Amino acid sequence: MSAITFFATTDLERIVGFYTETVGADVWLEQPDCTILQYDNQLLGFCEREEADTEGIVTFVSPDRAGVEEMHERLGERVREEPHENERYEIYQFFADDPDGRTVEFQTFLHEIDEI
Repeated sequence: MSAITFFATTDLERIVGFYTETVGADVWLEQPDCTILQYDNQLLGFCEREEADTEGIVTFVSPDRAGVEEMHERLGERVREEPHENERYEIYQFFADDPDGRTVEFQTFLHEIDEI
């Protein structure tokens, strides 16, 4: 069984463009007012609404530091900080904002993890 996390957005075209063109997600399914994106094993749905859901954090996990640093460069002015080690969680990470103002995190684990 898989799962989809849905968010409301006020500009479906802009948010889909950000996640496909900048982050590298693919369109998995188009619906009348929603688009479901796939990024590796993650499914994100965005639906056109009058107000955007901006609570929570959308986290993308890279297999290594180089992937985190590449995303940092690609996101440009959207980044909030430089990539850094977070000792508490044993990750290398940074936070950014998507076009709706939603928090997006890019990270890699600094310890062994099981494959998903």
